[in-house]
Amino acid sequence: MQFLNNLVNEINALVWGPPILVLILGTGLFLMISLKFMPWRTIPRGFRLMWQGRRNEPGADGEISPFQALMTCLAATVGTGNIAGVATAIFLGGPGALFWMWCTALVGMATKYCEVVLAVHYREKDDRGEHVGGPMYAIKNGLGKKWLWLGGAFAIFGGLAGFGIGIGNMVQVNSMAQAMETTFGVPMWITGVVSMAIVGLVILGGIKRIGKVAASLVPFMCVAYIIAALVVLVVNFEAIPGAFALIFQSAFNPVAATGGFAGAAVIAAIRFGVARGIFSNEAGLGTAGIAQAAGTSKCPVRSGLIGMLGTFIDTIIICSMTGLAIICSGVWTSGESGAALSAAAFESAMPGFGGAILTIALVVFAFTTILGWSYFGEKCWEFMVGTKAIWPFRVVWVLAVPFGAIAQLDFAWLVADTLNGLMAIPNLISLLMLSPVVVKLTNAYFAERKTQEALASVPQ
Repeated sequence: MQFLNNLVNEINALVWGPPILVLILGTGLFLMISLKFMPWRTIPRGFRLMWQGRRNEPGADGEISPFQALMTCLAATVGTGNIAGVATAIFLGGPGALFWMWCTALVGMATKYCEVVLAVHYREKDDRGEHVGGPMYAIKNGLGKKWLWLGGAFAIFGGLAGFGIGIGNMVQVNSMAQAMETTFGVPMWITGVVSMAIVGLVILGGIKRIGKVAASLVPFMCVAYIIAALVVLVVNFEAIPGAFALIFQSAFNPVAATGGFAGAAVIAAIRFGVARGIFSNEAGLGTAGIAQAAGTSKCPVRSGLIGMLGTFIDTIIICSMTGLAIICSGVWTSGESGAALSAAAFESAMPGFGGAILTIALVVFAFTTILGWSYFGEKCWEFMVGTKAIWPFRVVWVLAVPFGAIAQLDFAWLVADTLNGLMAIPNLISLLMLSPVVVKLTNAYFAERKTQEALASVPQ
């Protein structure tokens, strides 16, 4: 076991070394420049389309509304990474890690936009008549049969990342169980059994039920968490300017050891900021396109404009709130890490119940991640095996939940991190190769919109 642990550690260091960081950031920057920074310029339009997407487009084809598709994506991405992941990045890389998380998200908006556009453009129907899409189908239908192995590689890594050992199921329920036991004294096995029952009720109903639950739960949990984090910032209002100065300074200069903080080099800030940013918002992993492909849409670009908001909401808003709360409260030098560090920040501003609020947020975030990733993993296995894999996958997924609650999963966290990086490689390669298709579709969409607006302005 020690040999296996060392081997995965070495692979993880290689996967998340400078080459993959350059590939992730470089691909996002290339796509952003190719799109002439359109994702940044159209954030308000994206929010308008998201609001309109609560209802299906007339004549559009799909299983869930565009809004439900986005909420399903957010259900999967807004998870422990927003609480424990941000705290871990700051603990290992210093406050500057938050700056590099922002950079990852800002260029990641272009990455996620392109992932969704290609997923919807190249989606197809399975033998049950439901839409399926994502990087594996974009590779299959966009790059042709000679590149099918690349789509298969993505499906294998994605199927393993979500199934059992990965970020979608056992790791998430384990975080829930530990938090409930630490804060409220609830035995871990009880959390596992209750979670299994609720997860089963939702995912056995397929994407339509997942979409409905996500659309109801995700907006509430995001807003509630932001309000709680705002309380921490209001209490530490005077520290906010200094926190921003510290973030920008330590992004480019080594952070000296202070208090319980061991110090960090700039490369650590970059590595952990980018890695935790990707772990949180999944821009570059290709998962957003899997959910958006099930959305009712006639236009891939419209879906992309909605889908790219997932990165903005997840990292620029929610992760920033966590990071600023940790830095402004001063607890980042306490020596704590992970969820305990975030809990310390909330508890310092709201003594007696701040930690409980964070625990509840962590439980809800982790639960929704289990729902979202169940669909991602299911579609990866369907691509490899066919629709006959769907029901066995769902049953095994549900049964794995209680085991995840009571297992020791340090090794699983490491494997999940490695699989994240491996998923990104085939997805990013396909994005670069198919980027001309995205640019063409984007230009055609905005040219049509410009013509429609010009005609609308002509007096009748």
